[in-house]
Amino acid sequence: MVSAKVRLTNSMGLHLRPAQLFIREVTPYGCDVTITYNGRVINAKSIMNLLSACIKQGSEIEIKCNGENEEECLKAALALIESGLGE
Repeated sequence: MVSAKVRLTNSMGLHLRPAQLFIREVTPYGCDVTITYNGRVINAKSIMNLLSACIKQGSEIEIKCNGENEEECLKAALALIESGLGE
């Protein structure tokens, strides 16, 4: 398992479009991906779970990847978030 903490910098947080981008980025990897936010562990491959978490701009999250290609998946997820999730 690998993990990293990151802060969301995009202006609208993890709303529908950025959540879809995130899921598209991490789904091809064979590992489990979770986001920890406000003490809650969220399945990061589920659009409903990501949206219901209401992750806002400036929030710090922890991304955890566990399984096949976990390191590559974490790098891709971090790069996407640090790029502003397409915004």
